[in-house]
Amino acid sequence: MNSATGSRVVVTGATGNVGTSVVRLLSEDPEVGSVLGLARRLPDWSPPKTDWAAVDVASERADLVGHFSGADAVVHLAWAFQPTHDPATTWRTNVLGSLRVFEAAATAGVPALVHASSVGAYSPGPKDRAVDESWPTHGWPDAAYCREKAYLERALDIFERDHPGIRVVRMRPAFLFKRASASEQRRIFGGRFLPGPLARPELLPFLPDVPGLRAQVLHTDDAANAYRLAVRSDVRGAFNLAADPPVDADLLGEMLGTRRVRLPRSAARSAIAAAWGLHLLPASPHLFDAVLRLPLLDCTRARAELGWRPERTATEVLQEFLQGLQEGAGAQTEPLRGRKAG
Repeated sequence: MNSATGSRVVVTGATGNVGTSVVRLLSEDPEVGSVLGLARRLPDWSPPKTDWAAVDVASERADLVGHFSGADAVVHLAWAFQPTHDPATTWRTNVLGSLRVFEAAATAGVPALVHASSVGAYSPGPKDRAVDESWPTHGWPDAAYCREKAYLERALDIFERDHPGIRVVRMRPAFLFKRASASEQRRIFGGRFLPGPLARPELLPFLPDVPGLRAQVLHTDDAANAYRLAVRSDVRGAFNLAADPPVDADLLGEMLGTRRVRLPRSAARSAIAAAWGLHLLPASPHLFDAVLRLPLLDCTRARAELGWRPERTATEVLQEFLQGLQEGAGAQTEPLRGRKAG
């Protein structure tokens, strides 16, 4: 880090849910001298100390080395969740694009690479206790998202072996939400034409209680703070990130004031598979299978080595996100642009 002018940080996928929070926190950090945000579409948003460049990491024509030259750190967030019906397309962006980012960072001599992994990289694990970062990262093979995240964990194993001088950090957060991402995530997982105003507790006749459907969430800004701390420190390796308490039907039912009705896994999956097969629901049944098996995360290492703690509970995160759904909330970037429906 250049102590006189502050560090230079490049962020890929800088206009999405995580990217906008990471860019904002880095731009407000006095130890950061400049931020370069890379995105396929330039935003109508100009935070302090931030420049933008239109870059598609999946494109062989992208000059990633040129953009990375002189950077003190690269934060790699670029990711495509859709189309779930065409895993070859997401593989091109998520895996091949990430490999280009890794290679370009090495070629440009970037000293630190902070990569967005996920709880989705983990192999099936327990729901009654939390696991640390030593839990296997082989993903759930049927889900493209998990398969791609797990593949990149193996790629980074090789990258670290071949480039021991580069400090590599792998962030493995739980599911990330914030008010400004509500419209984007509704479109990604619920569909373009699902009206946000329908996300009102009084309109839910009951809440499905599916056995094993227990997971963790985290506010995107809290995750972004962990990225900021990783850029500023000398840590290496993986960090779990999640907020308490774990989310299940009991917590959601209490929060929404809605009665719970037990629903077998097979019935829930069949409904999701039918809607996905008819292209009515973007979220695939394979991702549903993965969520049923993902372990809970122990975040002790992030607290001890990064000095990181989430500022919001899981309940607060979901309440904010639900309000954003109802209001069609968004932000001044193309991925997060607010829309109520359509």
